[in-house]
Amino acid sequence: MGILDVLTSMAKTGRLGPVFSGADWSDVKAACGEPWDMGTASRNRKWPRLFAYGDLELSVCRCRKVSLICVQTWRDAVELPPPIVGGTGTFPAGLKYADVVAALDRAGCSWEPYAPLTFGSQCTLKAIASGATFAFEIPEGEEPVLNVMGLPGDGHDCSALTAALR
Repeated sequence: MGILDVLTSMAKTGRLGPVFSGADWSDVKAACGEPWDMGTASRNRKWPRLFAYGDLELSVCRCRKVSLICVQTWRDAVELPPPIVGGTGTFPAGLKYADVVAALDRAGCSWEPYAPLTFGSQCTLKAIASGATFAFEIPEGEEPVLNVMGLPGDGHDCSALTAALR
């Protein structure tokens, strides 16, 4: 399976194996192993926390549910957890806009330009099925290159926060 197959599958389904918005953190760790703990989103609180499996980054709420998901593709290679993508989990980066669009079209994944994240030297498209976004950097005089792919949050309303306030 190539990186475009992985990303188009995520765009169609809103998930990467056991990883999806609202997934239980213990299920993700059971499938993927121990992540890198990247720290908190706020200096004043312990949660939410940002974790990473190579270039797969996950924000996890205090109730231990996955709340945001993105795949960083701007590096020299894209590393994803081998247990859920197979092989070494390492893929070539530098994905061009035309290649991503062609892969989405081949997969039958409808998409549209996404104006809220299109400005300056960036353009973004959105997969209609899942709401996944593909943000491209536009180097001067060159074809757009994929910078990050993200799956939307699920509008999570943390019950742990509500319970803690009681």
